[in-house]
Amino acid sequence: MVKKYSLLFSLVSGLFFLSLEVNGAHHEENESNYKEGQQAVFEAFGWDFNKAEITTQKITDNVYVLFGLGGNILFSTGKDGVLLVDDQFPQLKNKILRVIRSLDSNMYSRRNRIDYIVNTHWHFDHAEGNNAFGPGGARIVAQENSRHMMKNPKPINLSFIVYPQQPYPSDALPQITFKDQMNLHLNGDRIELYHFGHAHTTGDVAVYLRNSNVIHLGDVFNMSGPPFIDADNGGSIDGIISFCEEVLNVINDETVVVPGHGPISTTQDIQNYIDKLIVVKDRIAVQIAEGKNLQEIQDSDPAKEWREEFGESPFVAALVDRAYAGMIKKFQIQK
Repeated sequence: MVKKYSLLFSLVSGLFFLSLEVNGAHHEENESNYKEGQQAVFEAFGWDFNKAEITTQKITDNVYVLFGLGGNILFSTGKDGVLLVDDQFPQLKNKILRVIRSLDSNMYSRRNRIDYIVNTHWHFDHAEGNNAFGPGGARIVAQENSRHMMKNPKPINLSFIVYPQQPYPSDALPQITFKDQMNLHLNGDRIELYHFGHAHTTGDVAVYLRNSNVIHLGDVFNMSGPPFIDADNGGSIDGIISFCEEVLNVINDETVVVPGHGPISTTQDIQNYIDKLIVVKDRIAVQIAEGKNLQEIQDSDPAKEWREEFGESPFVAALVDRAYAGMIKKFQIQK
C-alpha cells in the first residue's frame, strides 16, 4: 500500500512540475512576443527612450504641459502635491521627475513622489507610466471603463500595426474610478473630470482645471495628425464628435486646450476638428449606404483635407479604416 501511494505521489509530483515547466515556457514565449510587438510599434513611431527629451510649456504659475514621447502630460503643483494628467511611459520616469523637480523645489522634501495621476484613457502611450508611479504611492484616478480595460486589455489595432497591450499590474491600476463626472480639489483648483460616453475609447476623460481654465482632452482631440479611433474596443467617429461638442458646452473661448498629442490649442481648434470629422463621417456614410466596401471608400479619399494637412501619414488611412469599422457595425445593426 505504501509503495502504491508512493508511486502515485511520484506521478502526481512529476505531472505538477512538468506543468510548471510548460506554463513557464509558455509565459516566457508570451513575454517575448509582447516585447517584440511593443518594440515594433516603438520603431514604427520612431520612439527612442534613450534620446527622448521632456520639454515644458507654462500655462499658469503652477500649471505646465510636458511634451515627450507618447501623450502630452498636464502637470499641476502646489500645497496639495503633484498632479499629473497622463504619465507616458515607465522608461521616461526619471526624465519626467527631473523636469518636475526643476519646476517644483518641494519635490525633494516629498521624496520625488507623484501624489495624484488622472488617466485620460487606458492606452499604453498615455497610461503605462502608471507602472512606474503607481508603486511609488501615486493615487490614480480613471473612468471605470478604463480600469476594466487595464485589467482585461485587448490588442490596439492601429490599422497599420497592432500594439499588444498587456494587463496592468495591481499597483498600476486606478484606485479611484467614476462613471460620468467627479471633482477633485487640489492646489487651489477645482478639477472637473467628465466622461461623455464612448469616443476614442470606452473610458475617455476630459480633465478641466476650472480655476486655471485649462482642459486636457486626451486622444479624443489630437493636433499632431488625424485622430485614432479604437473601433475594436468601443471607439467611434460619432462618439469623438459628440464628446468634443459636449466639451465646448463646458469650457469657454479663453480656455487653454491640451490635446492628447500636438501643440497647445484653442476652442476654435476643437470646432474646426469637429467640422472636419463630420465631413469625413458623412462621406463614408453615403458610400456605405451605396454598398461600397472599405477599399472603394479609401480610394475616394474621404479624408483628403487631413491628408493635405498632414501628408501621407498612415493615420490618414487609419482614420478612414477605423471610422468605417465602427460605422459598418452600426449600419448592419440598423439594417
